[in-house]
Amino acid sequence: MFAIIKKEINSFFASPIGYLVIGIFLTINGLFLWVFNGDFNILDAGFADLSAFFQLAPWVLLFLIPAVTMRAFSDELKMGTLELLLTKPIGLPNIVLGKFFGAFLLILIALTPTLLYVFTISELGNPPGNWDVGSTIGSYIGLLFLIISYTAIGIFTSTLSENQIVAFITAVFICFVLYYGFEGVATMIPSLSLEYFGMKAHFDSVARGVLDTRDLVYFLSIAALFYFFTMLKLKRK
Repeated sequence: MFAIIKKEINSFFASPIGYLVIGIFLTINGLFLWVFNGDFNILDAGFADLSAFFQLAPWVLLFLIPAVTMRAFSDELKMGTLELLLTKPIGLPNIVLGKFFGAFLLILIALTPTLLYVFTISELGNPPGNWDVGSTIGSYIGLLFLIISYTAIGIFTSTLSENQIVAFITAVFICFVLYYGFEGVATMIPSLSLEYFGMKAHFDSVARGVLDTRDLVYFLSIAALFYFFTMLKLKRK
């Protein structure tokens, strides 16, 4: 499995995609949080917290993670190397997990520089150091579990077609439906109360600083479900 992870990380940074993902993620967040005027601008908010970042990040990652994962198995299918990969004495579960953790680590690398935002709001606080530690830590934990779910979905959709664009669009659609779709339906039809089936409700719950095991189990269940779908699809191939 570690050989697959190393191969994935090397391939990301051997091409522009790894640098593009990190650069685009940081640029979009930086512009909306510190430059553009609007609801997400921290300097205009009057409060030293990162709530705007954690509202924005899930939507940015909804597009960036599928862009990272779309080539995971699509490339193997297109080049005809999947059969060769499956003959290696690695095992199908380790191949899937290697692809998963390779993409997951790349997103973590992109997320790491945002820790500078924590130092910034700490200095902007009045007095300095006056910021909501529990909410910020909870939000980062929620974001990590959201990334796990998005990545598992993206890895699965990359098995559906050798066309990377198809894999990307399918992953974005599924992530959108699971993140906001249920809440959107619940907003239009309040009597249904479907918002708790969506990822946004569970992410918002963790972001409040209270780690409820039901929320964490929900994200892990989504990841496990799409891991199972990935395994099933590859076994059929």
